[in-house]
Amino acid sequence: MPSSSSVATRTAVVLITRNRRARVLDTLRRLRAMPDAPLLVVVDNASGDGTPGAIAGAFPDVRILALSRNAGAAGRNVGVLASQREFVAFADDDSWWSDGSLVRAEQLFDAHRRLSLIAANLRIGPDGREDPVCQEMRASPLSPAADLPGPRVLGFVACATIVRRDRFLDAGGFAERFGVGGEERLLAIDMTAQGNGLAYVEEIVAWHDPEPSADRAHRPVTEVRNALWSAWLRRRPSRALGFTLGVARRALRDADARSGLVLAARDLRNVLRERSRVSRAIDDDLGRLRY
Repeated sequence: MPSSSSVATRTAVVLITRNRRARVLDTLRRLRAMPDAPLLVVVDNASGDGTPGAIAGAFPDVRILALSRNAGAAGRNVGVLASQREFVAFADDDSWWSDGSLVRAEQLFDAHRRLSLIAANLRIGPDGREDPVCQEMRASPLSPAADLPGPRVLGFVACATIVRRDRFLDAGGFAERFGVGGEERLLAIDMTAQGNGLAYVEEIVAWHDPEPSADRAHRPVTEVRNALWSAWLRRRPSRALGFTLGVARRALRDADARSGLVLAARDLRNVLRERSRVSRAIDDDLGRLRY
């Protein structure tokens, strides 16, 4: 890892938050203490608890973008546009980055020109246990790419991800329709379709310490809905139908799958208007991942 004197001069951390004033202040203290010294940009999704003012008072050097509505994950797009840095590391109000990770990420981006997204190793809770998704990415069934620094992936966890700003924006960023929960899949597909390299990199480490909340309780339903929308938007008809039937079978015994299927179907007509099918090679990769 780089020495503590290194700084991530070309990286911004874009953090989204909503109505979690105390938690985001604690997270910003952690990010401010990093020797990497990234630019910090907070996008507030229309909080009603005074979050923007509290941040401004405690951290006058942090850039705050206070939205008039809750844009969900798409709030990150606003922060990326405003960051004007070559690379962007994402964070939530309960996640942060290990010292040196952002500097090391800059080095990897410089060494691997097709690399456009780094999916980091994610550690959960005070005990730092590894998020199970890391094992899935580490054991990715996708064919390896010699020009990438780790296993090739077609998905990621947003709060443990670093991107090239221009390529993220070229792919359209996060879709506002998707809210928060499984919003990453469509962006991963679209970035890959544009020829970008997405890789899991073990040595880059992010931390996440989530608390139970009412919003999180609904997350599994949102994830099912968004997985269906991603399939309908990008996969060839036979594969989208097969994926939908799999969710429907699960819905017979799983209330979250049932609710997600109903939510997805309600907006089916509007979703299909935006359909743009990916190549057979990418669709086959999605099948290998059981997406």
